[in-house]
Amino acid sequence: MMDVFKIDSIDAYNRLVGLPTRHPFVAVVDLKEAANPIPPGRFDYDVYALFLKKGSQCSIRYGCRSYDFQRGSVVSFSPGQVVEVTGVSMDIRPDVVGLLFHPDIAFGTSLGNKLSDYSFFGYADNEAVHLSDDEHDIFIDCLDKIKRELEHPIDRHSGRLLSAGIDLLLEYMTRFYDRQFITRSKVNSEIVVRFEKNLKNYYRNQDGNEIPYPTVSFFADKANLSAGYFGDLVKKHTGISAQEIITRHIVDEGKRMLLSSSDDINTIAYGLGFQYPQHFTRLFKRLTGQNPTQYRRMSLS
Repeated sequence: MMDVFKIDSIDAYNRLVGLPTRHPFVAVVDLKEAANPIPPGRFDYDVYALFLKKGSQCSIRYGCRSYDFQRGSVVSFSPGQVVEVTGVSMDIRPDVVGLLFHPDIAFGTSLGNKLSDYSFFGYADNEAVHLSDDEHDIFIDCLDKIKRELEHPIDRHSGRLLSAGIDLLLEYMTRFYDRQFITRSKVNSEIVVRFEKNLKNYYRNQDGNEIPYPTVSFFADKANLSAGYFGDLVKKHTGISAQEIITRHIVDEGKRMLLSSSDDINTIAYGLGFQYPQHFTRLFKRLTGQNPTQYRRMSLS
């Protein structure tokens, strides 16, 4: 059984690796300077963390997927994530730098209102961003700015300045991921094509049986991606959210069933995966301007 390490505070992480705690809510870490090696095991995070791999690889596992943490890649974790770390040498300190911060540092700042917008914190480890040399330098520069503020005695300005520094790094991370989505456009296009194919096949050969409502998570899992990464990929490639694509397809299927069968609205709604027929009616009217009964009557008249 693997050891489990609860990272419920900045100090908990620093004590684990043998680094000093300069601020209760923020830490910039360089694991080459750590007194203790990173132990293999499960890390249960209650803080946000970003780690940049500068040297040789180690292996990280999240859920059912493994990822070789290669040089120049950044992985990010958010409160609630449990990550397995394996393949680390107990004799060598990994060439990894990173930022950890507690959600409390963002309270009352602009960062607090934006944290949920940084969707890459919900990505799986195999969806790391891989930095160019210039991006690597920007990441390090942002860390250095935060580190310099941590070395300043804590005063009434510290919280705002630290949160601003963190926000700057997260904005750059968003830019780096946007660039990666563009440079991987061919691969992403293939993922979107498979998504559309899987969506078209979802209701086939069901013979009217009730099936679960199709979700973004379902199609993301088929692509071996996290729902967050998959949703962002589809949105950046098509300009439409994955959820909206699914919604439009459901309504199209509803139209087909309304015109090709005499089933009542409730039966059709259940066949599309709705638990409550009124939800189907509401969705159908939002997209078509008519409720299902009106659509059927007018189309067949």
